[in-house]
Amino acid sequence: MDAVKKLESTLLPSERMPVLFVGHGNPMNAILDNPITHQWRLHGEAIRNYQAIVVISAHWLTNGTHITDAPKQPIIYDMYGFPPELYQTTYDANGDPAIAALLQKELLRYEAVLDSSWGLDHGTWSVLKHLAPHPSVPILQISLDVKQSLEQVTEMFAELKKLRDKGVLFIGSGNIVHNLRAVNFSSNKPLDWALEFDALSAKAIADKRMDLLTRPGKISSAASFAIPTDDHYRPMLAAMALLDDKEQIEFFNEEIDLGSISMRSFVSV
Repeated sequence: MDAVKKLESTLLPSERMPVLFVGHGNPMNAILDNPITHQWRLHGEAIRNYQAIVVISAHWLTNGTHITDAPKQPIIYDMYGFPPELYQTTYDANGDPAIAALLQKELLRYEAVLDSSWGLDHGTWSVLKHLAPHPSVPILQISLDVKQSLEQVTEMFAELKKLRDKGVLFIGSGNIVHNLRAVNFSSNKPLDWALEFDALSAKAIADKRMDLLTRPGKISSAASFAIPTDDHYRPMLAAMALLDDKEQIEFFNEEIDLGSISMRSFVSV
């Protein structure tokens, strides 16, 4: 067996795994029991027989595409000003250098590099604490290349589709509407522009209008408020890129939190 075939045999053929996009929101969700985290638990319990989890998190931005390849995945406390108990949270997860190399092989033309200096940031572990609380499979991350256009994000992640048939569960973790400057801690009433962009982008997602999703200003002029920076928006595009044309999308956690953060999430069905 040559090196390539040996690498490809790392994962066994499987039924097609779903794709998830999760609005992760407040890092405190990692240690809270609320309607948001309840849905994360329910969706995690419904997904079976995956052999690896690969997360595309809004909180790993790099020049070029990086893939975690350490055999053990430390968690990164990449958030500031929260209660001490959040920084005491643990999540015991393994990585897998062979699966990382397989992901790299599929992204060969994008010159993806292996990176053992990262781990799991809070965009990953805050969600997986509920969705996969006792990880029994390797968990890896793929970074977001800040030099890529939104169209290039979708082109690249589409290259990984076939790994869904080898037991890989892909999760995009971000927020479709994410404006921290507009957060209101004293009221949870959604701002009008947040409601508008969330609803119109949901329609574009359901219709798979990638021509609009990669040009959010065409969805609504509210995009300038909803996406002041696109780091939290890009994981949604990555998840969309992994879908097939015939797949449907089921939304959950459709609320706006703190006025300006959309928790809207979806799973392919």
